[in-house]
Amino acid sequence: MRFREKKLLIFDFDGTLIDSVPDLASALNAMLRTLGREPFSIEIIREWVGNGAQTLVSRALCGSRDFDKASLAQEPLVEALDTFLRYYEKNPAKETLLYDGVKATLQELHSRGYILSIVTNKPYKFIAPILEALEIKDLFTLYIGADSLEHKKPHPEPLLHICKELGCSVNASLMIGDSKNDILAAKAAKMDSVAVSYGYNYGEDIGAYEPDVIIEHFSDLKQVVS
Repeated sequence: MRFREKKLLIFDFDGTLIDSVPDLASALNAMLRTLGREPFSIEIIREWVGNGAQTLVSRALCGSRDFDKASLAQEPLVEALDTFLRYYEKNPAKETLLYDGVKATLQELHSRGYILSIVTNKPYKFIAPILEALEIKDLFTLYIGADSLEHKKPHPEPLLHICKELGCSVNASLMIGDSKNDILAAKAAKMDSVAVSYGYNYGEDIGAYEPDVIIEHFSDLKQVVS
């Protein structure tokens, strides 16, 4: 499938444009050590990323991707989250990297006149520093984080907000992401979607969520929107 009348491209961030797991894992394990707990391997933490900072911290406290919210005391969770965010803020882009082909593809799409934006479940304050460190900030017109609006993905509000702010219809917009939250948000917004086969989708097959297109390499996007 090729999309020939798109103007606005909405990208997920972690797992789609960037591999941020090394820095997230470093901050998460620093938090756990501060709380007197044992750290986890980066492979385990990789399976926990994708639903925002609070969920990531909750998974670390419970030692599992699946956890019972009722089992987490509010006060320790707030303390742990604050500790994690303090550590992460110190080094949000020390080891974070762009996936292969991302920068060149974004530059080409930008030069072709597409409007580029980001909708992420990462806290807003971390977006700009990472974009600046990776030297791609100027390519994006607008970006919003988990705390920018009342709802985050998989709710459609962030996608619809981007469309409204940038004056593009849903039909002229395309969501590109790596996880079920991206695809479910696009479906709820009645927006076309492209899924990348890599990234963070908790070990699940992204095809199960029926994106309109699945690409193996980020640079394949250039053909999809031609």
